[in-house]
Amino acid sequence: MPERVLQMTDPLHDYLVDVAVREHPVLSALRDETAAMPMGIMQISPDQGQFMAMLVRLTGARRILEVGTFTGYSSLSMALALPDDGTIHACDVSDEYTAVARRHWAEAGIAHKITLTLAPATETLRGFLDDGMAGSFDLMFIDADKANYDAYYEHGLELVRAGGVILVDNVLWGGSVIDHADQDDDTAAIRALNDKLKHDERVDVTMLSIGDGLTLAHKRAS
Repeated sequence: MPERVLQMTDPLHDYLVDVAVREHPVLSALRDETAAMPMGIMQISPDQGQFMAMLVRLTGARRILEVGTFTGYSSLSMALALPDDGTIHACDVSDEYTAVARRHWAEAGIAHKITLTLAPATETLRGFLDDGMAGSFDLMFIDADKANYDAYYEHGLELVRAGGVILVDNVLWGGSVIDHADQDDDTAAIRALNDKLKHDERVDVTMLSIGDGLTLAHKRAS
């Protein structure tokens, strides 16, 4: 079969970012600071951040749920696209990394849009459901520990409204998803969720090769 997929080399990706990404100065500063950290590779790419911000605008999202905040690039990207009364409920377990996020949220003037909960996300999401928040979110972004991806997705299907969107990050996992010699828990969890999403009739789904792979699941009406 002829090759029909453009190979995104590092120079070509640099060109894409240079000509297509309009990065807010605080986003740029956060990206540089995070890149110098030991776990900086966990940060999403600037084109993915801009794509997610575009989705916020296109869908008119006002209430967002984020599972996995790290140093805050994704939440900052989305918060900048929200109206002033829009909200993000961010879930993480690291005070150290989210302290970086909180500093940049404040600098960008959008800290009032973000509520951060530091606790295991499965507990936080169950708490939201117990508090009657089912169907109250327009968009969800999942980018946390991979072993719990399925649990986050299932909670998300309850918390996101019909017509809302769930974004799942790292679905290509650096290419490890096609290396069947790699059977570690994280890789297996991502493979399992990818297969589940393909056949899940509760959602319409597409997978993009942006960043480390990003799946969009559109929740169908019941």
